[in-house]
Amino acid sequence: MPQGYYDLELMVKSVSRNGEVLLCGACIDARGLVEDELVEGARRSTMDELAERTLAADRVPPA
Repeated sequence: MPQGYYDLELMVKSVSRNGEVLLCGACIDARGLVEDELVEGARRSTMDELAERTLAADRVPPA
């Protein structure tokens, strides 16, 4: 990994140990990604589901 860049795969895998990682479907589409390109532990979600989960959360788990 070049210096100054985040290793997003490593970050998502770290977070997914505490539960699933939901990804914005519109953001996935805007970047031209397809389902089989997503890292393990992450899945496509909807704005409704993301909003619902955000409102239901009492805290953000540690990374």
